[in-house]
Parts: sequence; C-alpha cells; structure tokens
Amino acid sequence: QVQLVESGGGLVQAGGSLRLSCAASGRALSGYTMGWFRQAPGKDREVVATINWSGGSTYYADSVKGRFAISRDNAENTVYLRMDSLKPEDTAVYYCACSAWTTGSIVRVAAAYYYWGQGTQVTVSS
Repeated sequence: QVQLVESGGGLVQAGGSLRLSCAASGRALSGYTMGWFRQAPGKDREVVATINWSGGSTYYADSVKGRFAISRDNAENTVYLRMDSLKPEDTAVYYCACSAWTTGSIVRVAAAYYYWGQGTQVTVSS
C-alpha cells in the first residue's frame, strides 16, 4: 500500500508561485513513476507533469511547460511541483499519483496511476 498526501496549495495572485509537496508513506517511492494531475470544475482530470524513478526523465503538459518544474527526493520519499508565473487557468485541484509503469506515453494518462493523494486546491486570482 502507498499513501500520498499533498500539501502547499492555496490562493495566489496571477504571476505568483507555489510549491506543492506530496509525501508518501507505506512504501518507498524510489521504484515508481510519479505524476501530478489537476482537475478544474467541469473539466476532465489532466496530466500536469511526470517524473521517473531516478528523476532523470520528466514530462510536462504544453500548458505548463516552462513554468512548472517537477522534482523528487527519494531519500525523503517526497515529490514536488514548483509552479511559477501562475495563471487563473491554472486554478484546479492538484493530485499526486504513483504508477508502476516506468516508460512510455502510458504514464501520461490517469488510468496508469493506482495510488492517489487527496488533492490540494490551487486558486489563482486575476
């Protein structure tokens, strides 16, 4: 079993920054691909960023590329999402998730992730 708990969300003005954290317990994260997803009201859950077990390979959705940065610290069993230059359209509930898949486009879809956190709300005001 893997338990994931997100933190760091909140209210921020457009152009501001937030750093989300996802702390894991129950199992070590070192062998898993980790992903950040988000879901805005009335919209489907979408991938934001993914990172492989070593942190050497990352993927970003076009909408956040250049503004967000995913990272992980396996020693601390934690994954992070640094969000800069936030826009109102970034407003959503952000979820971290854990996947046993290691490579390929499969890790960019929510169905590939079995363990999910409870989500943390990010609200960006204009």
